[in-house]
Amino acid sequence: MPQLRLALAQVDPTVGDLAGNAALVRARTAEAAGQGAHLVAFPEMVLTGYPVEDLALRTSFVDASRAALAALARDLDADGHGDLPVVVGYLDRVDDPTALDAAHLLGGQHERGGSALPKGLPQNAVAVLHRGEVVARYAKHHLPTYGVFDEFRVFVPGRDLTVVRVAGVDVALAICEDLWQDGGPVAATRAAGAQLLLVVNGSPYERDKDDVRLELVHRRAAEAGCALAYLNAVGGQDDLVFDGDSVVVAPDGEVLARAPLFAEALLVVDLDLPAPGTRERSDEGTREVPGVVRVTVSDDPVPAYPPRPGPVATPLSEPEEVWTALVTGLRGYVRKNGFSRVALGLSGGIDSAVVAVLGVDALGPQAVTGISLPSSYSSEHSRDDADDLARRTGLDYRIVPIAPMVDAFTDGLKAGFEVSPVAEENLQARVRGTTLMALSNSEGHLVLATSNKSELSVGYSTLYGDSVGGFAPLKDVPKMLVWELARWRNAEAERRGQTPPIPEASISKVPSAELRPGQTDQDTLPPYELLDEVLQHYVVQAQGRSELLDAGFAATTVDEVVTLVDRAEWKRRQFAPGTKISGVAFGRDRRLPITSHWRESESR
Repeated sequence: MPQLRLALAQVDPTVGDLAGNAALVRARTAEAAGQGAHLVAFPEMVLTGYPVEDLALRTSFVDASRAALAALARDLDADGHGDLPVVVGYLDRVDDPTALDAAHLLGGQHERGGSALPKGLPQNAVAVLHRGEVVARYAKHHLPTYGVFDEFRVFVPGRDLTVVRVAGVDVALAICEDLWQDGGPVAATRAAGAQLLLVVNGSPYERDKDDVRLELVHRRAAEAGCALAYLNAVGGQDDLVFDGDSVVVAPDGEVLARAPLFAEALLVVDLDLPAPGTRERSDEGTREVPGVVRVTVSDDPVPAYPPRPGPVATPLSEPEEVWTALVTGLRGYVRKNGFSRVALGLSGGIDSAVVAVLGVDALGPQAVTGISLPSSYSSEHSRDDADDLARRTGLDYRIVPIAPMVDAFTDGLKAGFEVSPVAEENLQARVRGTTLMALSNSEGHLVLATSNKSELSVGYSTLYGDSVGGFAPLKDVPKMLVWELARWRNAEAERRGQTPPIPEASISKVPSAELRPGQTDQDTLPPYELLDEVLQHYVVQAQGRSELLDAGFAATTVDEVVTLVDRAEWKRRQFAPGTKISGVAFGRDRRLPITSHWRESESR
């Protein structure tokens, strides 16, 4: 049986950093070569970073990607690794528009042609580099347009399946969404008689998605009739976080190797593959499989060697998985945007406590500044809780009382108009926001907004106040999950023999914005247990009023919550980006008009 040592480089590229990403490929290729790999692969669009969005429409960026690919091939050869085939994702284009036809441009849902084609005809592609040359390429066939994806808008789909022969093994290439769609490259892989289907991905994290992916990989391996290697990127990119979790399975679904979640890794696995079947040939000597392009890198099998078992990473518990996703997303956003420090308002409440600890875990305590901003309504226990968290974590802790500033603002405003009670409450939050931004301007911190998904859903945050910030780690985290994560993080610290970072009082206290005497969140909102359940149905599952009533929610609760959600769209549009962990996060996943007279609460 032919053998192949496959290396999957689960790496963290940066969008637009072609030189840095190429250096990453060279370093990991050297590592793979040192481990005796016969083929090494990198994730979807690793050379440009992913997703590139409308950068794909810039001719200069496409040209730079293609030039970087050619240079990378030469550099790998100069490094002494030219004989090791390297599969690299990059941004390419269609050079001959006359080769495009209507059938080719079917996007799975509707036809696109003529002026509707994206500028420059860019393609999401992979290339095989060998001996200083680009010896094969493949363009992604299925271009997703759901959720955060808008690829059909910026890419032209590929048409043919590329099968590369490496050490006598036929390896079919595919990219991400090609695996999720029935038929297409998977069916062609079986028809082509390939022994391995290699799928490179930039698949963003969502809760429970790893189980869905694994089931998909099992099914597609059986359909393709061969081993399947699924390689995913890792790291944060704007509001997306990539979790890695690369996996190799046998045709029967047996897991041969699996990489860790949220960590860069080189997953090396030895494959014993069936010999190629009898190949029917035409007079020209090529197998008659329509739509298959074959490229031979090396025909000779590698000499037999004792295989070593592939590593299989231990799965994470659900709260640990979510926590690690949030840490990875925050770290990626901070570092890739050139910041070295973050700051936040440390109120003593649960949200700011969790954000502070996420920052400490992502960047270290020396890179996190927590500022207590007490007003005349701030309780003594909240100040104590903020101070306690600072001692537990070792972060940079400062206190800036805002009462004098609020009084000065209020007195100044009263000279022109009567200040309402709501305006007085919001003024405290806005003074806090102004103070945090002043620190950012003075010392270069990235300010972290501390609002969670539940608050953001119903508009329970002050615009230009507690919503101030360049990144919002809890933007896609419902309130009940915030508490669950806090309890898990403390329990994990105890398990490791460390001091729990979050004061128990911050977890157990009744939530309050503390903008007026005796205020609690439940003065104006349903209990969070109930609120989060309604929001799951309305925001995530997009259910209407009648469906909510059928689900057993009281009409008064439904009308209250959906009205708050509908009226808060304008606030959400102005909110900072934050790590996506759910199937429907605010932003690209959920696109609703700000100006709309439709009210779900009025439907019957």
